[in-house]
Amino acid sequence: MEKQPKLMNISRMRDILEPHLQQIRKSLYIDRNLMVARGGDPTLFRLIVQQRPPFTINDYRLGVIVRGEMKVNINLVDKQLSAGMLVFIGPGTIINPVSFSHDLEFYGIALSANFSMPFAPGQMPVAFNGQMRDFQLSASEADIAIARHIIDTLWHIVHQPNYNTQTVSSLIAAQMHHYNSLYCLHTDSLQAMQSREQTIFDRFIYLVNQHSQREHQLGFYAEKMCLTQRYLGTVIRQASGTTAKDWIDRAIITRAMAELRHSDKSVAQIAEEMHFSNPAFFCKYFKRLTGHTPLEYKHKSSIP
Repeated sequence: MEKQPKLMNISRMRDILEPHLQQIRKSLYIDRNLMVARGGDPTLFRLIVQQRPPFTINDYRLGVIVRGEMKVNINLVDKQLSAGMLVFIGPGTIINPVSFSHDLEFYGIALSANFSMPFAPGQMPVAFNGQMRDFQLSASEADIAIARHIIDTLWHIVHQPNYNTQTVSSLIAAQMHHYNSLYCLHTDSLQAMQSREQTIFDRFIYLVNQHSQREHQLGFYAEKMCLTQRYLGTVIRQASGTTAKDWIDRAIITRAMAELRHSDKSVAQIAEEMHFSNPAFFCKYFKRLTGHTPLEYKHKSSIP
């Protein structure tokens, strides 16, 4: 039987954190469909990072960095999150926490895939309707305070016996509208000043995240973007300092590593699912980029 992929959803987090809930209960509430964090006990980060990232998520998470900073790779892009930032990561995100400062303090909400969203069909705020897998915004002190106050109120509600689910739903809707308004302001401002090259790069990374398991060649992405391969390659190098092929390879290897480490699939099955012409080619490709054969990597990863 295949194991679940390395999915770090709320259910998995509950399993990891349950033995430590008494220790971190002053800063964390978690049930089947909702998690509320307030204060950011470093124990929470240590326990999650010990599970060997990168992780994938299938839920919605909204955070506020109040103090300190953390380095993290989100959907193939290195990010430095620091005090005064609002953070959203949504379904389909690949996240790899790298490091965090000793004084990190954050507030956050996580909604499971089964959480009943407080919006009618088709009425989801644009920032959360699936067009964006993640975003991070620098916000004013006033806007950070609003986000914190909403989480504070939510925290007190969920700790009441038989708390009112409609009140919780309304508070989550308020938080999502708050993020959405700031996201839209940021997007309008960014679009006014953003270079064509950066726009192309952002679109390219989005497409790589969506299609790299099946599509390994630059030509596919160039055709999708109605650009020549030469022009797309030039723009990606100028915008990121890295070649387009490197970005594609990075996405493929990240997926392959996750399958090797966290499933019982054979190398041949992974090669087929990831659309390599044959297992031998996949093995050569994997070793060229990682220094190990797939079986060597799988064995190394299974050692505690």
